[in-house]
Amino acid sequence: MKYDSITEVIGDTPLVRIAPEIHGLDNIDLYAKLEMLNPFGSVKDRAAWNMLQPHLERGGADRTVVELSSGNTAKALAVLAAMHGLPFKSVTNRMKVPEIKDLLLLLGAEIEELPGQAECLDPTNTEDPLTKIHQLLSADTASYVHTDQYYNERNIEAHRNSTGPEIIKDLGGHAPDYFIAAVGTAGSSTGCARALRAHDPDTSVVGLVAHKSDFIPGIRNIDEVHEVGLFDPGTYDTIESVSADEAIDGMLTLVRRCGMLAGPTGGAAYFGAVRHLRAVDAQLTDRRTAVFIVCDRVESYMSYVHKRRPELLRRPARPNSLASLTDTDLAAAVSIDTPAAQRWIEETRPLVVDLRGSFAFDALHIPGSVNIVDEVFAELLHGGMPFGRNQPVLLACPVGEQSAKYAALLTRMGHGDVRSLTGGVVAWRDAGAPLVRD
Repeated sequence: MKYDSITEVIGDTPLVRIAPEIHGLDNIDLYAKLEMLNPFGSVKDRAAWNMLQPHLERGGADRTVVELSSGNTAKALAVLAAMHGLPFKSVTNRMKVPEIKDLLLLLGAEIEELPGQAECLDPTNTEDPLTKIHQLLSADTASYVHTDQYYNERNIEAHRNSTGPEIIKDLGGHAPDYFIAAVGTAGSSTGCARALRAHDPDTSVVGLVAHKSDFIPGIRNIDEVHEVGLFDPGTYDTIESVSADEAIDGMLTLVRRCGMLAGPTGGAAYFGAVRHLRAVDAQLTDRRTAVFIVCDRVESYMSYVHKRRPELLRRPARPNSLASLTDTDLAAAVSIDTPAAQRWIEETRPLVVDLRGSFAFDALHIPGSVNIVDEVFAELLHGGMPFGRNQPVLLACPVGEQSAKYAALLTRMGHGDVRSLTGGVVAWRDAGAPLVRD
């Protein structure tokens, strides 16, 4: 096949059947839509091109392409912008996958990490720096091409007009009985769902999100997903959560048994699909079909695997790591709400450790607190107790999830008095407790 431009290669990705002896389903044929085989490596290639193309057709060579993205959308837009002689800037809360950050820099992108108070844009919080930059970009059309993946309907249209119809065509003109998709911006899941249900209203759509306290690249947790402008809970027949460990387990199956070099997002989609389908498989009396999306490739996530499952890379398990926590450990941790924390600070003068990124800390923080970014704090714990066992410590993070885990870990390590701030800095702010800017 011969093409005039790499953009013509976007789409028409394969639909590959997973062997029954791998997934163990008796009455369901399970297929993987290999979006990882798009030219820039992910499902986001379709949306990036569909969102940027109208701006290119209208001209504006002196504008900067900007997107609030730290992952595959930024990567695809960086390539497309460079191809057309435009600068690209990625604006994000924090780049959590170093391989993606390095690749963006290699592509010539500018990266601006702002002190967002959550990992996802929250348009209802008008004081969040990410919200403010979103408003600025949307208003200043003379300086910026803001592709706006969280609100741009062309994100959805890219999949309603191509990904969904491709699935129907490859299934012989039939929509699958079940469609399972991880939910990030909600573009691919919503667009495909609309196309599939237009062909067959009985198609069941399952949305997959990350556990509240887990990070899976490309997937929002159940709290974050409600902050996404394109997300509509009515799109999904059910929404289920997947843990980071389950995502890696699913990824291992795809990589080692299916020959699909899928990343953890695709692994989460596979694991969630099989788990959901097993619950209905035994009740079926005729054959059904199901499709899930393999979003991107594994090569960009080796540091993610190394951090969470070092044994897979034949490296020793890290001591005192969050991955080693048990339910018993978590139950033993102490968490206190904002009023109780204020009283404790006044009476005991604990060391208040803010685990957020440095940008967020610089913007606003609890008076007297010190900033130790969670990744750095994790490294400190690998070497042992970072402070005296009898030193009272209050841990705070954006919404109280990471700090609760670290409190559990320190408690297991023998710390005498460590507590986590329930609801994190967001709850502290919402309670009207004082915040300062140094």
